[in-house]
Amino acid sequence: MTDAAAPPKPAGAFSSWEFGLALRYLRARRKEGGIALIAVISYVAIALAVMALITVMSIMAGFRTELLSRMLSFNGHVYVQGPVLNSPDREAALERMRAVPGVVHVTPLTESPAMFQAGGQVTGGIVRGVRPQDLASTKFVYDSLTPEARRSFGQGAYGGDRVLIGKTLAEEVGVGVGSPITLYSPTGADSAFGNLGGLSKTYVVGGIFSSGTADFDRAFVFMPLEQAQLFFGKEGLWDVIELKVAEPDMVDQYLTPIRDAANGPALVSDWRNRLAAFWGALKVEKVAMSIILGLVVAIAALNIISGIVMLVKNKTRDIAILRTVGASRGSMLRVFFIAGAAIGAAGTFTGLVLGLLFCLNIGAIQHFLEALLGVQLFNADVYMLDAVPALVDPVDVFWVTVWSLFMSCVASLLPSWRAAKMDPVEALRFE
Repeated sequence: MTDAAAPPKPAGAFSSWEFGLALRYLRARRKEGGIALIAVISYVAIALAVMALITVMSIMAGFRTELLSRMLSFNGHVYVQGPVLNSPDREAALERMRAVPGVVHVTPLTESPAMFQAGGQVTGGIVRGVRPQDLASTKFVYDSLTPEARRSFGQGAYGGDRVLIGKTLAEEVGVGVGSPITLYSPTGADSAFGNLGGLSKTYVVGGIFSSGTADFDRAFVFMPLEQAQLFFGKEGLWDVIELKVAEPDMVDQYLTPIRDAANGPALVSDWRNRLAAFWGALKVEKVAMSIILGLVVAIAALNIISGIVMLVKNKTRDIAILRTVGASRGSMLRVFFIAGAAIGAAGTFTGLVLGLLFCLNIGAIQHFLEALLGVQLFNADVYMLDAVPALVDPVDVFWVTVWSLFMSCVASLLPSWRAAKMDPVEALRFE
């Protein structure tokens, strides 16, 4: 006596036959060419939208990083003010701050408003007094100076009479290295007869720097600290202690150790307070652009709806037959969902690859187009970069991929739900 044959086990969700049927439906036939065309259009639209989103976000990240690095090179990352600046222990406090792990440079300086006159032009700005040995901490400024300008800065009695001016300021007032420039102080120095009031003195342009930011090059003049203290009546005084750290993005972790190193009443702030408006604008811009371009990806993904709706309409007879022979509503939903999601996944992957290739080779692409068209697409003299910067952030790439796949699945789900609800009797009545 033989046992009865066990009934066949039903296929589970997302089984191989569902994938096979979905992919077969996506293959073009002559009479269904419209479906294939819409599928191709949806695929291309999603690929281009994902590529555009990755490219724009990477270029924005590149410009943000480049601009921020230049601004943080010119300015400091952490600032210390308060009674510690005039304390007899301030030199020891400098050494303690310099010993804090992660602190790269510690620079005492003064900053005073002044008027500049040269070449028949008068303008205003800020004179930054800095010790000659600390000038190298301002990387872009120091690197842009000639060896002679670096060597002569701070040479002479009380720091000498040579100052460093920005490239933009030099062009505006029409001076060069070796030219005279007259500085006017609104306060002047103190004497036995009281404050002497406004003072003026003619200095020599010892060097012209380029910080990479035109506003700084226009507004700032570097003067040896000892000369600045003398000229502005601040002998022996500092306005601020400026620190630079290894990781400016994680500046929070340095504030408490630096405050402890000051060993006394001190006001410690960081670059986010000084550049609050700029920092806030960068964050708002990134969020706004992400939302706008995310909507572009969503609109591109919605094209899938048109293709799947037409596919469901053309496959009405197939749906009815499959339902009659035992296919469940869930199986029908999954078949058309897989078809739509496959379009979205293929478009997302293609856009991801194209976007990454474009960003990683953007310099070569730019130079090729410039050579081909004979025009300069990106002026290095204006932006002080030889190519468009692009920084691929893995987090941004991940969220772009997730968003595109999510919208593709949402767009595929709506027409698939309609296919699952179709009554096979009603479907066959009109065939």
